[in-house]
Amino acid sequence: MSIDVQMPRPYSLVDNHIRIGGVAGGAFEAQYSYRVHEGHDEVTGGFMAGDGVGGHGQFQLVVDVSSAAFKLERIFVEVFHTSPKDGAELDRVVVPIVLGPIILPGYRVYLEHVVVAGETLWGLSTRYYGSGNLYHRIVAANPGTITDPNLIRPGDVLRIPQT
Repeated sequence: MSIDVQMPRPYSLVDNHIRIGGVAGGAFEAQYSYRVHEGHDEVTGGFMAGDGVGGHGQFQLVVDVSSAAFKLERIFVEVFHTSPKDGAELDRVVVPIVLGPIILPGYRVYLEHVVVAGETLWGLSTRYYGSGNLYHRIVAANPGTITDPNLIRPGDVLRIPQT
């Protein structure tokens, strides 16, 4: 059996309704499980996938995490199936994502901003949020792009969380 999670992609910036989709199968029909967690709190559930004859089928579901007590903006989506023999979690796929409502209360969408020469995170934060002190929102929303908050480069495409 196999699992290919196609959404969310690593470090996707998501809201409280996380869309999980992809392809799974290799059995007549199989029960799969998902877990969305930060290491402390978690939301779990299951779904069926397969095509009825041993092939692979698409899956798509929406997981509402609004009732979870997440404290960290970086959380993880895990999809796996459980061994009927010993209960082991098999073929687990783990996707790190960024939870927008932790970064910005009321988060709904993000804008994309292409950095030009001379721009700073402080300046971008002032432009988009009215205060340079809120630059950490932009840093948290862009873990794959910003590795050093003191260094952004012209041409970088930054996600700017919005309410």
